[in-house]
Amino acid sequence: MSAAGAASATRADRVLGWVERTGNRLPEPFVLFLGLFVLVALVSTLGAVLGVSVTVPGSDDAVPVRGLFTAEGLTWLTTNLGANFIGFPPLLTVLTILLAIGVAERSGLLSAVIRLLFHSAPRWALPYVVGVVGVTASVMSDTAFVVVPPLAAMVFRAAGRHPVAGLLGGFAAVGAGYSTSFVVTSLDALFAGITTAVAQVLPDPGTPVTPVSNYFFNLVSAAVLTVITGLVITRVLEPRLERTGVPREQVVDEDDAAPAEDGGTGGGEADGTADVSPRERRAVGAAALAGVLVAVVMLVAVLLPGSPWRGEGGGYLPDSPLLDSIVFIVFVLFLVPGLVYGRVSGSLTSSADVPRFMQGAVRDLAPFIALAFVLGNFVALFTWSGVSTWLAVKGAAGLEAIGLTGFPAVLAFVLLASLLNLVIISGSSLWTLMAAVFVPLFALLGFEPAFTQGAFRVGDSATQILTPLNPYMVVLLTMLRRYEPGAGLGSVISRMLPFTLAFWPAWVAVLTLFYVTGTPMGPGAGVRLG
Repeated sequence: MSAAGAASATRADRVLGWVERTGNRLPEPFVLFLGLFVLVALVSTLGAVLGVSVTVPGSDDAVPVRGLFTAEGLTWLTTNLGANFIGFPPLLTVLTILLAIGVAERSGLLSAVIRLLFHSAPRWALPYVVGVVGVTASVMSDTAFVVVPPLAAMVFRAAGRHPVAGLLGGFAAVGAGYSTSFVVTSLDALFAGITTAVAQVLPDPGTPVTPVSNYFFNLVSAAVLTVITGLVITRVLEPRLERTGVPREQVVDEDDAAPAEDGGTGGGEADGTADVSPRERRAVGAAALAGVLVAVVMLVAVLLPGSPWRGEGGGYLPDSPLLDSIVFIVFVLFLVPGLVYGRVSGSLTSSADVPRFMQGAVRDLAPFIALAFVLGNFVALFTWSGVSTWLAVKGAAGLEAIGLTGFPAVLAFVLLASLLNLVIISGSSLWTLMAAVFVPLFALLGFEPAFTQGAFRVGDSATQILTPLNPYMVVLLTMLRRYEPGAGLGSVISRMLPFTLAFWPAWVAVLTLFYVTGTPMGPGAGVRLG
């Protein structure tokens, strides 16, 4: 590396180090969210006393701000405390998936598959593979946040690269690329439904918005984000992890080791090599066959006429029991092959091993389960009180009041979406609030609703990997602490920042290219009306 390059790297390290130290001065996540809960409780109560309300554009009724420290609020809290915790969506997803992953991991299946597939793969290509998988994994919805990062860490470790780079890179690709994919996802259908509902009130609603109306834009965006993910992992993240001495090995309890890790399956990682023994190869083959059979059974059950997993009218989009069964599908596709692998390889010797494997996975997640109690109640209060709605509507109205026109208004809209995304993580909720204002506003400026929807995608995802309000960031922190017990939220934020700083302008550049060239956003969906 040249002297100039070394100086630049040193300056970058100093900046990111400052971000990490500052972020780590934040209280522990449990205390942080408890403080935020109290803050929202006080603000909501003040708003309720002052009679604050907000009208969502397109609605005739004002939404009042409801205070926690009122008779209504205290009743709500005392009757919903447990439900807010147990019903916290990430808790449902994470716990369920982790039970099956625990079996697949501790039986040795994941390790064997990773070593089998990637041992001979070019090491230089792995960051880009993580980018492809992470960006495309939005088809799995929130499940991707739980599945992709630890698998990416295993891929990197098997290839002799830093596993924490895979862990963090996988999370960045999933989170920052959540609104785009190489394939059509349920989110495309959900966004299209919201956009169409808003556009119907316009004198000129433009081209009907469908799940594929942003497909061309998504293809280019996904490709660009994939390349950037690989570059940031290779050029920024991994070198910095090496320079700062982040451990490569997990810190685990001795009684938590799976039989495979104790050498029960023979060969492989047990002796520190990436070799796959003949017995492991047979076990992987049997597990793959079991996974294919399960997938075929599921596919037949879904495709049969009159299948109960079809939605209204016999379709699957925009809503159907099939799309609501993603957690079950992923659970079974990890559990069954894990069981088969364990039996064939010898790592699973009795039925008692199955709950033991699951218990190990839950034990790893114990810090997140404790945090989910306060986090679930905070998110529930933030939504129930109406404070989140008030923030979104007022932010949108402020941008509208500026009076920007043309493409600068689109860029301001993207920036606003990025800022609001720091406090409203749900893309569908944020788009519901913003579409009601900006689809009509940009239609008056001559933009197709599909283009406005595409612009929202840019701001919707790029910043959510920076906010502690993203519950899956806490899941990531739990995983990171297996390697780096002293890591805090600042550690995660400082390592996610280079991804956001690279993703955001690159994605805006893609949007600008479509605008300048007039390239359709998707089949039949242009940029300008008329």
